[in-house]
Amino acid sequence: MDNDSYRHMNNTTYYSFFDTIVNQYLIETGVLDIANSETIGLVAETMCSYFKSLGFPSKVVVGLRVGRLGTSSVRYEIAMFKDLEDEASAQGHFIHVYVDRVTGTPVPIPDRMRAMISRLAA
Repeated sequence: MDNDSYRHMNNTTYYSFFDTIVNQYLIETGVLDIANSETIGLVAETMCSYFKSLGFPSKVVVGLRVGRLGTSSVRYEIAMFKDLEDEASAQGHFIHVYVDRVTGTPVPIPDRMRAMISRLAA
């Protein structure tokens, strides 16, 4: 399903990987409960540069770091690698603004979440 008619991964799928790696990290470190957390991250900006084609059945390895950690926002930087190649096939960023789930207004990133996010600081 990820491959398009040109037999490579469709560009929208890269963004799905971006979203997945960020949320997976937050969930696995115990700072995000998708259904119940009072503070959630909303995407404010995305960008991706494509260098080499990716596609099924290649293994995709994804790297994650934080380029900027603000009061209520984070710039997550992502690189995607084909199989175990040393050079990225694509790289980009995802900016989350953290908001109150109910009101949708920006709020400071909770201390526990900030501690986990800061572990990824470049």
